[in-house]
Amino acid sequence: MSSIEDPRVSAIQVRLRDVKEIVVFAGSKGGVGKTLISVLTSLSLSRRGFKVGFFDMDITNPTAHLPLGVDTKSVRPAEEKGVVPPEVSGVVFMSPIFFTFDKPAPLRGEYVSSAIRELLSITRWVGVDILVVDMPPGISDEILELLTYIKKFRAMLVTTPSQMAVKSSVKLAEVLGNKLEAAVLNMVTEGSSEVEILLNSTLRVPVYTVPYDSEIESALGSPRRLLTTRAALEVDRQLVSHIVRLLRI
Repeated sequence: MSSIEDPRVSAIQVRLRDVKEIVVFAGSKGGVGKTLISVLTSLSLSRRGFKVGFFDMDITNPTAHLPLGVDTKSVRPAEEKGVVPPEVSGVVFMSPIFFTFDKPAPLRGEYVSSAIRELLSITRWVGVDILVVDMPPGISDEILELLTYIKKFRAMLVTTPSQMAVKSSVKLAEVLGNKLEAAVLNMVTEGSSEVEILLNSTLRVPVYTVPYDSEIESALGSPRRLLTTRAALEVDRQLVSHIVRLLRI
């Protein structure tokens, strides 16, 4: 069945119509900390009083439940005229992990696209002001699905100072086009200022820097501890403040 004929396409618009803003986190390569940055952003927005939804769109390898400390055996979505995601540490959380039970999901092509349409069409974001979407790394089917089915969103591009990560990020930025709102230079150490300047001049969007934080690893699984880390404080000070200024909810 083509996406044009698929009734789930119109259902997606219905599910998302009451969400005020959608903020998408994308990254061209794995290991740049995109998922962690999106989780920290969600937790910080929630702490500021917004009703936040979080959708892990990585169909084959979802990991956002790990920093949030979600035990999929005890935390489950509810079925009520669709699927209502559970609330975790103030964030309404939806992930493929609830259906794969942390087992491999080696899908590709149309199977990935169909899974995305299914999750988007069944999920009810009741009362959500801001929906944060964590994309899988790379320029893949998921990005194309996003551009096709979610028309209004702001994209945050996450990268590291690595030359390979930066160069591939520029390519991803071209795909995102005018949806790109800002970039996050993550795991920054001393001597990364030239990369920041390069990104700013190339992408022509604000570039925020998040320092390398050795405390992050030990705080994974504890949202309360994550929010006290240096990285989380910088995400809140820079990126979350930027998002709040844009939203004006």
